[in-house]
Amino acid sequence: MAEAAPIFHFNDERSFIVEEVVARVAQGARDPLLLLNDAAWCEIRRLEARPGNERPEYERFRELARSLGRLSESERRRRVEELARHYAKDIAGNFDPRVYALSTKVLPTALSLLLSPKDLKLGLHASNRLREHLVTQGPIERIRALSRRGTVIFAPTHLSNLDSVVFGFALEREGLPPATYGAGKNLFTNPFLSYFMQNLGAYRVDRRIRHELYKDVLKTYSSVLIERGYHSLFFPGGTRSRSGMVEEKLKLGLLGTGVEAFTHSLRRGHPQRVFVVPATINYMLTLEASTLIADYLAEVGRSRYIIEDDESTRIERIVTLLRKLVMTTGSVVIRFGEPMDPFTNRVLDDGRSVDLRGRTVDPATYVTRDGHPVIDEARDAQYTRELGEAICRSYARETVLLATHLVAGAAFGKLRDAFPGDDLFKLLRHRDEVFVPSDEMERRVADLTDRARALEDRGGVVLGPGIRGATAATILDAATRAWSGYHTNAVLRPAQGGVVLGDTNLLLYYQNRLAVTGLGFHPGRRRG
Repeated sequence: MAEAAPIFHFNDERSFIVEEVVARVAQGARDPLLLLNDAAWCEIRRLEARPGNERPEYERFRELARSLGRLSESERRRRVEELARHYAKDIAGNFDPRVYALSTKVLPTALSLLLSPKDLKLGLHASNRLREHLVTQGPIERIRALSRRGTVIFAPTHLSNLDSVVFGFALEREGLPPATYGAGKNLFTNPFLSYFMQNLGAYRVDRRIRHELYKDVLKTYSSVLIERGYHSLFFPGGTRSRSGMVEEKLKLGLLGTGVEAFTHSLRRGHPQRVFVVPATINYMLTLEASTLIADYLAEVGRSRYIIEDDESTRIERIVTLLRKLVMTTGSVVIRFGEPMDPFTNRVLDDGRSVDLRGRTVDPATYVTRDGHPVIDEARDAQYTRELGEAICRSYARETVLLATHLVAGAAFGKLRDAFPGDDLFKLLRHRDEVFVPSDEMERRVADLTDRARALEDRGGVVLGPGIRGATAATILDAATRAWSGYHTNAVLRPAQGGVVLGDTNLLLYYQNRLAVTGLGFHPGRRRG
């Protein structure tokens, strides 16, 4: 199944894809002078603060800025084309089927042996140890069928730099085709991730580059891939969730390329259906939790956007995390949501789009005018906004609550009750100050879990494996065992007859998974 996916032939098409991107960007450049001026000054400002080894690039943009007024219209268009080609070549990925085979057959076994060396005697069967700790849920059979009828855009939540590896493993295990995906260029320096990313279809996204020409090349590259049938993986949150919350607002740039690709395919006379599959990635423990929540709090919503050095760059932290995760079955849950078309209509197994009343609709009618498919930026932007809202609603419904989320929610509730007049930052200063008796802690966990069960019954959230029938004591024990020995600072510190609330930042991080459901504190909303 997977080997039939277009990505297995990507390297044969790579140069043609790059040239198609360049031609389309150059043709669509309505004002080359404006594009070049924007590119030159944005890059000059960025590169002024960079190391000396980027000086030649800085000088090239300085020269471009000085020469713009002297260039003819044709010369400006030529410079746009040159820059577009430079960026397209830098962005374009690579796919090596041999590395894919390695990643799907050898890597799970190697990781399992790393996690539990005593399993060496099991040989290849050790990979089952890894597989049992990753749970996949949702309409997988339907997604598999749709992947044979068109291009699937997977749109998961984003918590960790391990997400692309974990999600790719889930796709392979469920017989779903591998997907191309955009990864921050800084990740290609990560020794653990870079080898696989460089050879498994990842394309490089340099988030430091902010000018419109680069964004046009990036979006056009995505659109061309989708038109050609390359299944794609977007993290529409744009970057890892610093707060630990499920995304409630998305970056729509790449997401909008689904509508554009569908329209272009209609104009060429070779319609390529596009299906969007939201998904949530849910961890008992998050590798970079300490760094991410500190960054969120330091910036108060103004993310640094790129964290150059965190737990995901250190192999020993990755090993520690993985060993923790294998202690509990279902410690990572990938939950696929209901597939939809780019216009938010539900999609059936046979590829038909249906509206809220169950009536079949033709997606082509959304992009045609006088019977002809047309690109309309304002119209398509509205479609993409509506798609983003639909994905966020799916995220909220498909969020999977695990023991660490529920226990952190109960503990953070106690912290708020202990200091009812404090704002968030004052609350977080009360580390190691609040003692909670065991019976009270269990009661708080039980009350929150009961509310979560009721919300699950209404279709508003999903409880993780084993949570629904578990006692509060069992849930509390699972969370404390997961946290114990992983985070540098204790999240809950055992004490005589109860626990002490330890690292309040981490309590906030893990309880934030409840925020979108209404079950827990929401940092972005005032106390009601």
